Amino acid sequence: MADKKKKAGAFDIRVVIAALIGLYGVILTILGIIGKQAEIDKAAGININLWGGIGMLVFAGLFVLWARVRPIAVPVDKPSAE
Repeated sequence: MADKKKKAGAFDIRVVIAALIGLYGVILTILGIIGKQAEIDKAAGININLWGGIGMLVFAGLFVLWARVRPIAVPVDKPSAE
Protein backbone atom coordinates (compact mmCIF):
# COMPACT_ATOMS: atom_id res chain seq x y z
CA MET A 1 0.00 0.00 0.00
CA ALA A 2 1.31 3.46 -0.89
CA ASP A 3 2.27 5.91 1.83
CA LYS A 4 -0.39 8.51 2.47
CA LYS A 5 0.61 12.16 2.21
CA LYS A 6 -1.07 15.29 3.50
CA LYS A 7 -0.62 18.88 2.30
CA ALA A 8 1.05 21.28 4.72
CA GLY A 9 -1.69 23.89 4.12
CA ALA A 10 -1.63 26.86 6.51
CA PHE A 11 1.52 25.54 8.19
CA ASP A 12 3.52 26.02 4.98
CA ILE A 13 6.21 28.63 5.64
CA ARG A 14 5.42 30.33 2.33
CA VAL A 15 1.90 31.13 3.54
CA VAL A 16 3.25 32.61 6.78
CA ILE A 17 5.77 34.75 4.88
CA ALA A 18 3.05 35.86 2.44
CA ALA A 19 0.77 36.84 5.32
CA LEU A 20 3.44 38.97 6.99
CA ILE A 21 4.56 40.66 3.79
CA GLY A 22 0.93 41.15 2.77
CA LEU A 23 0.14 42.83 6.10
CA TYR A 24 3.08 45.21 5.69
CA GLY A 25 2.00 45.80 2.09
CA VAL A 26 -1.52 46.78 3.15
CA ILE A 27 -0.14 49.18 5.76
CA LEU A 28 2.27 50.80 3.29
CA THR A 29 -0.42 51.08 0.62
CA ILE A 30 -2.76 52.83 3.05
CA LEU A 31 0.04 55.16 4.13
CA GLY A 32 0.78 55.87 0.48
CA ILE A 33 -2.84 56.75 -0.24
CA ILE A 34 -3.26 59.05 2.76
CA GLY A 35 0.29 60.44 2.68
CA LYS A 36 1.02 64.13 2.50
CA GLN A 37 2.55 65.82 -0.50
CA ALA A 38 5.53 66.94 1.61
CA GLU A 39 6.50 63.28 2.14
CA ILE A 40 6.22 62.59 -1.59
CA ASP A 41 8.38 65.63 -2.37
CA LYS A 42 11.12 64.28 -0.05
CA ALA A 43 11.28 61.14 -2.22
CA ALA A 44 11.87 63.05 -5.47
CA GLY A 45 8.16 63.12 -6.30
CA ILE A 46 7.68 59.35 -6.09
CA ASN A 47 5.05 57.99 -3.71
CA ILE A 48 7.39 55.30 -2.42
CA ASN A 49 4.98 54.06 0.26
CA LEU A 50 2.29 53.41 -2.34
CA TRP A 51 4.62 51.70 -4.82
CA GLY A 52 6.39 49.74 -2.10
CA GLY A 53 3.06 48.58 -0.66
CA ILE A 54 1.77 47.51 -4.06
CA GLY A 55 5.01 45.64 -4.71
CA MET A 56 4.73 43.83 -1.40
CA LEU A 57 1.12 42.86 -2.11
CA VAL A 58 2.13 41.45 -5.50
CA PHE A 59 5.01 39.55 -3.88
CA ALA A 60 2.67 38.12 -1.22
CA GLY A 61 0.19 37.09 -3.91
CA LEU A 62 2.93 35.29 -5.82
CA PHE A 63 3.97 33.42 -2.67
CA VAL A 64 0.39 32.25 -2.06
CA LEU A 65 0.10 31.22 -5.71
CA TRP A 66 3.36 29.27 -5.42
CA ALA A 67 2.11 27.52 -2.28
CA ARG A 68 -1.15 26.59 -4.05
CA VAL A 69 0.46 25.38 -7.28
CA ARG A 70 3.29 23.41 -5.64
CA PRO A 71 2.09 22.33 -2.18
CA ILE A 72 4.42 20.59 0.23
CA ALA A 73 3.38 16.99 0.83
CA VAL A 74 3.97 15.74 4.36
CA PRO A 75 3.95 11.97 4.99
CA VAL A 76 1.28 10.78 7.41
CA ASP A 77 2.60 8.67 10.29
CA LYS A 78 0.91 5.36 10.96
CA PRO A 79 -0.34 4.91 14.53
CA SER A 80 1.82 2.51 16.51
CA ALA A 81 0.29 -0.74 17.80
CA GLU A 82 1.49 -0.39 21.39
